[in-house]
Amino acid sequence: MASADDLPYWRLSGFYFFYFAFVGAMAPFWGLYLHSLSFSALQIGVLMSLLQVMRIFAPNIWGHIADRSGKRVPIVQLAALVCLVAFVGVFFAKTFWPLFLVMSLISFFWSAQLPLVEATTLSHLGARTDRYGRIRLWGSVGFILVVVGLGALLDHAPISLVPWVVFGLVAGIVVTTRLIPEAEIAHHEHVHIPITEVLRRPQVLALFAAALLMAAAHGPYYTFFTIHLVQTGYSKSFAGWLWALGVVCEIGIFLVMPRVFRSVRPETVLLTTLLTAAVRFLLIGWEAGNLPLLLLAQLMHALTFGAYHASALALVHRHFTGRNQARGQALYNSLAFGIGGTLGSLYSGAAWDALGAGMTFSIASGCALAAAVAFVWRRTPG
Repeated sequence: MASADDLPYWRLSGFYFFYFAFVGAMAPFWGLYLHSLSFSALQIGVLMSLLQVMRIFAPNIWGHIADRSGKRVPIVQLAALVCLVAFVGVFFAKTFWPLFLVMSLISFFWSAQLPLVEATTLSHLGARTDRYGRIRLWGSVGFILVVVGLGALLDHAPISLVPWVVFGLVAGIVVTTRLIPEAEIAHHEHVHIPITEVLRRPQVLALFAAALLMAAAHGPYYTFFTIHLVQTGYSKSFAGWLWALGVVCEIGIFLVMPRVFRSVRPETVLLTTLLTAAVRFLLIGWEAGNLPLLLLAQLMHALTFGAYHASALALVHRHFTGRNQARGQALYNSLAFGIGGTLGSLYSGAAWDALGAGMTFSIASGCALAAAVAFVWRRTPG
């Protein structure tokens, strides 16, 4: 277990800062950039889904290599550098298929990074996983600064500024990956349990099913939320502030989660977040013009992302130990954010023009409710 003195707090936090600052530019504003290139809603949904599609494959490939070699950080460093080089293609690709190829390459190497850094962070923390939130919150800080700052800039600057900002953030990721120290992989008595045996546990199957559906529920939010707000009549800067509001609440949750977990089981927290998400997406879809309800929906982000992520990560860490840690994190990212996120982007792209915002977010609400049902199934005897 890492002590307070030897924990590389700032070096780990720096990675999370730039990684989620990248998300803070991509999730709210990349769809607007694609819209400026005259892509249809379906094409935007397909292109945005690539960030999730590659999370199906890349984390498992790199996670397997990392678990076999015992080296995680060098893989992260290589993936970050290739991602930066590949991003140069964005400045030349202005039509669908060239941009499809460039974004596929970026996504393949970008999606390899977070699961390995998560596993490295947890290895540095050892038994003190309750301190994870204090490191991860810097990712939320990076997200807020970019989403607010870029939103304000885009009220006065052309949307073509977005790729340049993202390129700078990827460069920041490259630099911070060079500072992360490798962590010793803990060897527990459970190390020799085959990962296939872990995956057959009913609790693990239910957790992954719920995570997949929860990621799918967020598809319309991450693909069309800013477009929805702009079409409702809000400015880009105000849209940025709404994104930031949710993440500010998320930071507060990360700070209090260690105390919450002392008295409330992660399973209970997770189920609560799934039910909250079902309500939140209905409010966003049907009441975006009602500012008080829209603000309430964004306050719910504290639960639907912050508390959800902290509790899901704790459960994954509980089930996947030792040399299964990196692959466990990779599988969680692949099944949830990969398959689930891809489905979310695709159905939202297909439904947006045909059904409208209200019905698209209603589908999202249904996915969150289905996730809650799937997670309750874990109580079924195995």
